[in-house]
Amino acid sequence: MTDHPPFHIDGTERPGRWLVTCDHATNRVPPEIGPDLGIAAADMARHIAYDVGALGVSRKLGRLLDSPMIHTDYSRLVIDPNRGEDDPTLVMKLYDGTLIPRNRHADAAEVERRLALFHRPYHDAYEALCAGRDDVVICAMHSFTPQLKSRPRRPWQIGILSAYDKRFTTPFIKALESSESLLAEAKKIGERLVIGDNEPYDGHLPGDAIDRHALHHGRLNLLIEIRSDLIETPEQQAHWAALLAPILQATLKETGL
Repeated sequence: MTDHPPFHIDGTERPGRWLVTCDHATNRVPPEIGPDLGIAAADMARHIAYDVGALGVSRKLGRLLDSPMIHTDYSRLVIDPNRGEDDPTLVMKLYDGTLIPRNRHADAAEVERRLALFHRPYHDAYEALCAGRDDVVICAMHSFTPQLKSRPRRPWQIGILSAYDKRFTTPFIKALESSESLLAEAKKIGERLVIGDNEPYDGHLPGDAIDRHALHHGRLNLLIEIRSDLIETPEQQAHWAALLAPILQATLKETGL
């Protein structure tokens, strides 16, 4: 068992019905894996290792929603907590042009070891938080890179991902599109407001965290992706959490869900 917990929970005692989650919170490589993954520090600072800025937004959002927040504390390159146990991308060997040397020869036994040390403890705690109340709403927080290598720049400031359960995401996207605060935010950075509906990628992978903890239980949910250049600093992270929290609360109230 690792000496450093693979996840942390903020605000277990908070009474709100939200559960804010951050699957790709840090780029830490636990000592059980090695001092590093064999890639450059510059690569470990990129989106391939974690969701830049997402943890700061998640922490602030949990406080503003007066609800618990859970996050991982290991790099997605160690093992991806937002993938099912049988997903071939669970332990990535190549990501956005970067080879991951420490993962190249990870066999079934090594993947099982990482599952036991990092992946399963996080999901056990995640599920325990969900099961604590019947009306929980899962709000999964992620960020996306402005541009993948050899790909066009992404135009969205924010994307809302969902699968077949769109009870909350459809009215939430409409609320974002009409939000004066978001329109002003886009104008401030010299862009028009562009909100992605299952962009910059599709919102459903069988066995992923939302599939496992929300869809299989009929729990209300959404997954928010913010473009990472907009949430690089603590000030930006707090700002975006403050933009989103009232819209989340108002949508929940207005829909009566």
